[in-house]
Parts: sequence; structure tokens; C-alpha cells
Amino acid sequence: MMAARLRLALLLSVFLCAARARPSLEPTIRLPSERAAAGEAEGADDAVGTRWAVLIAGSNGYYNYRHQADICHAYQIMKKGGLKDENIIVFMYDDIAHSPENPRPGVIINHPQGGDVYAGVPKDYTGREVNVNNFFAVLLGNKTAVSGGSGKVVDSGPNDHIFVYYSDHGGPGVLGMPTYPYLYGDDLVNVLKKKHAAGTYKSLVFYLEACESGSIFEGLLPNNINVYATTASNADESSWGTYCPGDNPSPPPEYDTCLGDLYSIAWMEDSDFHNLRTESLKQQYNLVKDRTSVHNTYTYGSHVMQYGSLNLNVQHLSSYIGTNPANDGNKFVEGNSLPSSTRAVNQRDADLVYFWQKYRKLAEGSPGKNDARKELLEVMAHRSHVDNSVELIGSLLFGSEDGPRVLKAVRAAGDPLVDDWSCLKSMVSLLLTMIAAVMKQLFLSLHSCMPDKPLFSSGSCI
Repeated sequence: MMAARLRLALLLSVFLCAARARPSLEPTIRLPSERAAAGEAEGADDAVGTRWAVLIAGSNGYYNYRHQADICHAYQIMKKGGLKDENIIVFMYDDIAHSPENPRPGVIINHPQGGDVYAGVPKDYTGREVNVNNFFAVLLGNKTAVSGGSGKVVDSGPNDHIFVYYSDHGGPGVLGMPTYPYLYGDDLVNVLKKKHAAGTYKSLVFYLEACESGSIFEGLLPNNINVYATTASNADESSWGTYCPGDNPSPPPEYDTCLGDLYSIAWMEDSDFHNLRTESLKQQYNLVKDRTSVHNTYTYGSHVMQYGSLNLNVQHLSSYIGTNPANDGNKFVEGNSLPSSTRAVNQRDADLVYFWQKYRKLAEGSPGKNDARKELLEVMAHRSHVDNSVELIGSLLFGSEDGPRVLKAVRAAGDPLVDDWSCLKSMVSLLLTMIAAVMKQLFLSLHSCMPDKPLFSSGSCI
């Protein structure tokens, strides 16, 4: 599987490219008087230009149902909040709603008792049009660089607010896409800097659902370009799926897959319920962090993080995603007023849940039972092969005693994943094509890329 090979390539590439340098960011702490002088007083955001939203599901395949369900749900929130379709741009592969495996053809749900969130969604970029080039072109408002699709771009001005929501798999420093190349953290941050330099937005909020999503922004996103980002996880952990078979609440029995992601469900169900004219980004961040961590117990779940221009988090959510007039009477209350699931599934295991459920529900002796069993065993064997390969390479490079320790080592909080991103990308690209044949030779020939202290966040859910 390409995904598993990419996971291994990322692991080895970060070994080679984790950097020596430690670039610093500007300090984020300022005196209240300095914040007030800069116009950052509480609630100082309410003069809104045009609201724009870019919604991206970066995966395909029915077992990844939850990512497109998340994006469709987000669209419904934007639409009820008053955003116009001309200002909402949707990227989704669009292979879920009409998949033969979908028990409700033409319908996508994001909650066990939820209604259809697929209806009315503008599919601006679908199939192979969901790619890095189109995403960056859309964000920069570059119509000539877009290939296929509706041609819609974020044609924003200096007074406009932009909301970007991305739901997919991820790994250290990278986000998945249905097609190669994948999206790297440094490229994304450089595009955001370019957008800021063009003066085509007032402020931008980025919500990111993916494993190791913190690594996309940590040590990279500056605090002076008016971009505020929150992520489903820190730089070295998985994010979590929810509303999965066996959870409580569980999906309807005909569903074999997770309906949503824990971080995403937390912010969207909060947005469904509250008056977003009075709820701030910071209040939602705290609520989502609480729900995603199971009230800070981390019985399951992940560490929701925030990056960039943290001074923006006093702004009201309505500045970015509007608000449903039906919620005008629903005052925000500190603390999570929405119930949590009693269980969730690590993103790395969500596909196994799907394949297991598919096998379990087929009757013994039925035509598809043996095929489903074979499919499940192949997925498990492939994962085991990747894990064993990584452990073996770690032992070969660092010795049998130090290998496991180095594999699990992570960089200090606040440091970027690597400093030499070109090295990382080159190694990933090369290893994806040569990983089985010339691994030892690559390590020897590229010794100059080896850091003094290779640090890596073990695993990935690409």
C-alpha cells in the first residue's frame, strides 16, 4: 500500500533530516497596554468584510468515510451561518455518498442520529482535482493556476476573514492527499505567508484534523501574519475517530465505519448549538480541548493545540463561520455542555475497525466471507511488516539497544520537525520508490543529511 510505504519513508527521512538549528519565533506575550494599542481588545473583531471558507477532505475510500462527512457537516454550518456558496470552496473526492458500500445511497451522516449533511454541498474540486496545487492556488486566489473543478478561488480583500478546515490523515510534517504529492508543513506555512504579504485578508483561522497535526505548524507558523490555527493533536500523537462501531453512541448497525473525528465533531457540534456571535475562538478551543481529552483525563483522545497569532482567539466565531439565527438564545456556558462518546478509535486503527466489521457481519460460508477475511489479514500483515521493517532499520542504524529509544524520541516542544525540509521531501520521494531495494546504500550515501541527534515522533497515520 502506498500509504504504508509513505509512513515508512517519512520515518526514515526524518531520521536523516531532523535539523541541528533551532530557529526562534517572535515572542507572543505582550502587555495588555500593547495589545490595546494594537486594536486587540476583547471583541475587537466584529467589523467583518466578506467571510470565506475553504473546506478540504484529503482522503478517499469508503473506510475513510469520516473525513468527507466532517467536511459536509462543516459546509452545513457555514451555510446556516449565512455564508454564500460563492464564498465557500469545497474539496472532496466524492466517492462516499454514491459508493456501493454506502447503506444510504446519496446520503452522508456525521452523527449516529444525524441527518444528511451531503445535500446541497457544492463539489468544487473532486477526484484528482483534490490536490496540493489546486488547494494552494485556491487559497492564494490564483485562478490561472487552478486545474479543473469549478474554478472558484478565495478572491478576498484586505478586510476579509478566511476560515480553512482540513480533515484527513497526517504524519510528521505532512498531510495526506488522494494524489501525490502530499502537503508538507513548510509549503503550507509559506503559502500563508505569501497570502499575508499580498494583503488579501484581515485574519485567517485554520482548523486541522489529522494525526501529528501539530507538526504542521509547530516552530513554523509565525505570530505576526494574523493566522490562528488549532490542531486535533500535538506534533507526535494520533488524532481520533469517533462514532465508530462499538462506540456509545454507535453508528446505525448497517454502518461498518466511523462517522466522524473526535476533534472535528467537538468543534462542529459546539457550533451547531451555540450563538457564535457571543462565543469566542478561545472559548471554543477550550471546549474542544476538554472534549477531545475526555475532560483532561486522556482516557482516549489527543492534545488539541493552538498556534500562530493567539491574540486573535478573543474574536467571535461568527466573524469566520457566521452563526445560525436559530441559536441566538443559546448562550455559551464555560464547560462542555455536549456529551462525549464513551469510546473513540485511534485514527491508525479506524481502517481496521472497518475491515473487521465487514468480515464479522458476513455469515459463515457466504461468498464474501473468505474474501473479507483475506482482506483483513492482508491489511494487518502489511501494517506488521512496516512496523517490523522500521524496528529493523532502527537496530541496523543505531544498534539493538539504542534503536528502540531513538525511534521513539521526539524533538523539544516548539521546535519544527526538521530544519531542512528539502532534505525531508527528497528523501521521502526517493524512499517511496527505492525503499525495498537500496535502504542501506541510501543511509550510507546520504550521511551528510544525518543530524547530530536524530529525533522523531514514532509512527504516523498516513
